[in-house]
Amino acid sequence: MRISGGEAKGRTLDFPSRSTQRPTTDFLREAVFNLLGAQSGRTFLDVFAGSGSVGIEALSRGAREAAFVEKSKVLAAVIQKNLSRLGYADKGRIITADFQSALRDLYKKNCRFDVIFADPPYNEGYIARTLRTLEEYPALAPEGVLVLQHSVREEATAPGEGWSVEDQRRYGENLLTFLRVVKA
Repeated sequence: MRISGGEAKGRTLDFPSRSTQRPTTDFLREAVFNLLGAQSGRTFLDVFAGSGSVGIEALSRGAREAAFVEKSKVLAAVIQKNLSRLGYADKGRIITADFQSALRDLYKKNCRFDVIFADPPYNEGYIARTLRTLEEYPALAPEGVLVLQHSVREEATAPGEGWSVEDQRRYGENLLTFLRVVKA
């Protein structure tokens, strides 16, 4: 895996070779950031972070800070290693917990993010659970965007009246769904 843009473009990231996790491909990461645009000064939350590739890509492209939610201690250590090796250790915060606990705690600490990216395990009901959790613990900043990477076999609809699907793109068997909170 390589960073596709920004100051760390071309640098490689570690990912455990025996991992059963499915990392976000270089192609999909580049598509996400082409659609999101400039990250300069933004805060970024990478949920189900794996190796941290998406959040680190955001840092490379100018994000002010990134938080990473990953329940696996092995993968959290990989994120730390990747952040350190690329010089972003001071801009990244790793939360080793399940996504629901992490989002609840971030919300209670009044943490809000300009971009939340979530790439949960495919076809296991995590998309609906992630949306319900974000509705209960809104960690998205006003004007922020939620990006879901998911299987084409899973539906990602706005979780409530205050949300809207802004865009959805298909890449093979993957969908990228972009949601925003609608101003009242």
